[in-house]
Amino acid sequence: MKHMPDSTNITARESGPTGRIGATAARHGRLVMWVWAVLITASAVLLPLQLGRLSIPSTAMGNSPALRAAELITRGFPRLGSEQMMLAFDSPTWQGTDPAYQKAVSSTARAIVDRAGVGTVLPVPTVTGQNPRHVYVSIGVTGDESTRQRRLPHLQDVAYRTAREASGGRVSVAVVGLTPVLAELIHADVKDLRFVEIVTVPTAVLLLAFGLGSLGAAVVPLVVAVSTILVSTGALMAMSLVTQVDTTMLTLASSVGLGLGLDYALLILLRYRQARSRGRTPLEATARATATAGTTVSWCALVVVTTSAALLIIPARNVRMLALGAMIATGITLCAALTLLPALLPRLDPWLDRGRLRRRGGSPGRLEAEGTTGPTAFPGAGAKATTDGWWTRWTLHLMRRPWPYLISALTVLLLAATPVLGIRLGLHYDRTALAHTTTGQGLLRMEHDRLASVTVLALPHPPGAPPVDTTALSATLHADPRVALASALDNGKDLTVLAVGERNAPDSAASTSLLNDIHRLAPRLLPAGQRVLIAGPTAALADLKSAAVTGLWQVIGIVLAASFVLLLVVFRSVLIPLKAIAMNVLAVGAAFGVLTLVSEMSGGTPAGGGTAAGGVAGAGVAGGGVNVLIPLLAFALVFGLSMDYEVFLVHRIAEHYHRSGDNARAVAHGLQHTARTITLAAAVMVVTFAGLLTTHRQDFQQMGLTVAAAIAIDVTVIRIVLVPSLMRLLGHRNWWLPHGLTRLLPAPRRTGAHAFPDAEAASPLVSPRPPSQTNRASRTGALTEEQG
Repeated sequence: MKHMPDSTNITARESGPTGRIGATAARHGRLVMWVWAVLITASAVLLPLQLGRLSIPSTAMGNSPALRAAELITRGFPRLGSEQMMLAFDSPTWQGTDPAYQKAVSSTARAIVDRAGVGTVLPVPTVTGQNPRHVYVSIGVTGDESTRQRRLPHLQDVAYRTAREASGGRVSVAVVGLTPVLAELIHADVKDLRFVEIVTVPTAVLLLAFGLGSLGAAVVPLVVAVSTILVSTGALMAMSLVTQVDTTMLTLASSVGLGLGLDYALLILLRYRQARSRGRTPLEATARATATAGTTVSWCALVVVTTSAALLIIPARNVRMLALGAMIATGITLCAALTLLPALLPRLDPWLDRGRLRRRGGSPGRLEAEGTTGPTAFPGAGAKATTDGWWTRWTLHLMRRPWPYLISALTVLLLAATPVLGIRLGLHYDRTALAHTTTGQGLLRMEHDRLASVTVLALPHPPGAPPVDTTALSATLHADPRVALASALDNGKDLTVLAVGERNAPDSAASTSLLNDIHRLAPRLLPAGQRVLIAGPTAALADLKSAAVTGLWQVIGIVLAASFVLLLVVFRSVLIPLKAIAMNVLAVGAAFGVLTLVSEMSGGTPAGGGTAAGGVAGAGVAGGGVNVLIPLLAFALVFGLSMDYEVFLVHRIAEHYHRSGDNARAVAHGLQHTARTITLAAAVMVVTFAGLLTTHRQDFQQMGLTVAAAIAIDVTVIRIVLVPSLMRLLGHRNWWLPHGLTRLLPAPRRTGAHAFPDAEAASPLVSPRPPSQTNRASRTGALTEEQG
């Protein structure tokens, strides 16, 4: 096996952890590739075996009021079960009162009762306005969330087969409830995930080929990204052996792995090609690329992991698992960028220029040439402009007129963010994804018949005491037009329950309003001091929404604080982290403004779908609005991704500032030498998340639109206009750091970039000292010149 020369080993040793890791991976490339091949193969084998173990998106929250109520009902009425589902019967020819129809219903009910996990089976009285061809039976299903999901397919099969056989095919039935509705999404998610990858991967490859100038170079990031997706998916499938993993987690991890895998590999590849253009051998170029761009990639991954970890404070299991999925995908992506990519680069070096693309004038596109041009000129720099293309002309223009562009950019962002003031958050059944499923059609029938859900009040009382008097509350609820029926039942020991049949869907505003009214009426209409707990889909969704809204502000605070600390350590400046946070908040606000506007115009579906199955809104069905979990997930993810571009751009500005001591020249240099790279990386990320718009899930579509819009806004309005303008105007104040913080912050370590004889003079990333003291700046910088 070929080894690197001693000089390269010294370089790697002096270049810090990433340089040593990259050099080692390059020297032992065959071993590294074999390890990754084993991981990929194991993941490919595990994936089809474990797809059946994927769980439904959980709505459970530890110790939530709805969960406590469900547990109390399960103990007091074991046969009522931990979830009440509905058998929704339908016949195109028979009336519900026909003897043959009734026989089919009875046969199905008896077959269901004989199955494990089913408790009480109760016929539901006909309500006003109900279709005469529809009949409903309530069933109590026992077991926890995963147990109910595991038993559901067999339960559905028994119900479908018995109803069909007992009626000669004239009666059909759907099993409707929170578990069946969420379970249907699993099948749609797996199909959507495959389609998203089929659409986004070729598009990303074309973008990379255009930006890098050759198909051969574009394949390298693709290999890293695909490997990341496969291994990340395999890790999640392995997790499913010991805990619940749902398709939402799988989809998010795949999107993050694809986007970051392409981005991180692109940044390191560009540094590799730059080093090769300066005469470095493939092994030396690999060591240099991982020592420089690899360090920036490591910081970027740390930011993404940190912002995702902030979601762990939310008590909802679903949110925590999504955060964990994003963290796992980011960690595996970083490992691939620092090990698999360095192993591949020297061996694929002859192929990087294959399939060269010609541009106007016949010259191939070579993005890697960025960073090797001459000095950037600007007004007052004392040097002639080097006008090598559009980016140079734009940079010079922006440096001459920062104020108009700063004001214009701020105006655009604030106008884009204005619609967010009217955002409507909620949790809705994804009727678009359910439109053509048996469960979705049963749900739609229930909503049209105004018997859409059941809420159960648990009223505990002392053992041996008489049942709780619910007469006044039942009468009030009976008179409410939102209520179809209300019936009380006591277990003869210590618990009374009041079942309330709701006419509106549990995810509708009307059901939420009814739940609030019950909370308000119960203390007045029940005996004094009576304890009340409420279970059911409406209560579970309300608890999850409340936790998400409350946790949003906590997540925002943690993300902002963590971002400030990380950037303070990296750049050793106070204003740069504050500026970065403000810019990211503007980008996120503008993206949410776009999402709010699109959701209101399209009824909640960015891709333009309707809100109810079949495109017909049922009575009391929630219309538009934004999934309450989207702000949580998108804010954390977008903040982490945006910081990648912040580090990349500001680092270049900072290193030139400390070499020249001229802020304006440094800003122009940084923008000119990073604009095309940032644009290409962001375009790949936009394509990745925009692919979620092709799915059938409204929450996936909303997530994809939000992240894609935020990155597009970030890379155009913010990184290319707002940040350079602001840094141009702030001047030397960009690098201000109080003397006390200079002593408190960890001392930076030189990474040894000077060990490369062809490198530009190594300079610190930032320094709180005046330019006149740049001879001492090496003690205050955090990264070296080429990192990023």
